[in-house]
Amino acid sequence: MGQKQKFYVVWKGRETGIFRSWKECEIQVKGFEAARFKSFDTEEEAGEAYKNGPQFVNKASAKKKMLSNPAHRPILESISVDAACSGNPGVLEYRGVETSTGRLLFHQGPFPQGTVNIGEFLAIVHGLGYLKQRNINLPIYTDSKTALAWLKKKKANTKLETNALNSDLMLLLSRAESWLEKNQWSNPVLKWDTEAWGEIPADFGRK
Repeated sequence: MGQKQKFYVVWKGRETGIFRSWKECEIQVKGFEAARFKSFDTEEEAGEAYKNGPQFVNKASAKKKMLSNPAHRPILESISVDAACSGNPGVLEYRGVETSTGRLLFHQGPFPQGTVNIGEFLAIVHGLGYLKQRNINLPIYTDSKTALAWLKKKKANTKLETNALNSDLMLLLSRAESWLEKNQWSNPVLKWDTEAWGEIPADFGRK
């Protein structure tokens, strides 16, 4: 049985539009600063999403998922973080966005060799630092249980060894652990409920 056809919308990239394979989409967005794109199961959904923009997609997805239990919904006044890694280990990047609008707040990468767990962890710490620097007490959402566990221990339990390819990333990881040891924060770091709310707004759309 072949892999199900996916359609990829690129709102911001080298070229924008609807692409019929991840390979075509990747050419437009890989290494492109603040690229905006997402995958869809049907061409109709992709066309509607491309026409309405990424903010509409995030809000529509969340609204649809929340109908079954309106009492259980995300805190929109928050930031969401996510990471994407092509391979394991592979090319890694992470970002943080406004949960309510999808507006990009920060983006790091691509790093030539990393793991998605490292990216998710760094995204949370970057988010905490971003908010602390601006004296903003908002929650942070992540969809990674592993990153939350690492955050609790203030230590990245990665098996990835430092080498010439990932030395910059591993230095960043060490600095993140040091930041957690030296700083305090009151921002709640919460688990995004993907099943109830759809993909986290910071999602890179590569699933």
